[in-house]
Amino acid sequence: MSKEPVFESILEHDDAGFTYFRRHASSLDLRLLVFVFGSLAAFSAVIAAGFAMAGAWLIIPFAGVEIAALGVAACMILRRAGDFERLVFSGDHILVEVRERGLARQFEFHRGWARLVTGETGSVALRSHGRTVEIGRYCCAEGRRVLAQELRGRLGSNRI
Repeated sequence: MSKEPVFESILEHDDAGFTYFRRHASSLDLRLLVFVFGSLAAFSAVIAAGFAMAGAWLIIPFAGVEIAALGVAACMILRRAGDFERLVFSGDHILVEVRERGLARQFEFHRGWARLVTGETGSVALRSHGRTVEIGRYCCAEGRRVLAQELRGRLGSNRI
């Protein structure tokens, strides 16, 4: 049984510096996605052309709809491929960067005011001044637990 790495990248700059970076897990890279999409589209087009030559020409629009649906699925996969979250502790500041579905957001917290919030379901979040940002969403439950322990140590006793 292979274990998933808890942290993809941890960079220690000094006593106060810490960086956590995690990408969305994807089983298809761009080259493989293009190959799979192209193969399925070509196979569907060849089958449709064979039936059309045999007189069942109405299969052509249905094959077009099938290929369009494959294209939509491929676009959805590509849109999630660049998702990540980054948490950077630098001195008294905490920078949280989240990119989901093509939307990038940044949150900055003061280390003294930030509170660690852990949910009953194992979720981990940082909260300060009415803003809450969930982190560790691309980790397994064990990875979120280790991340919460690390953050507790970095934030001191700031825990809810």
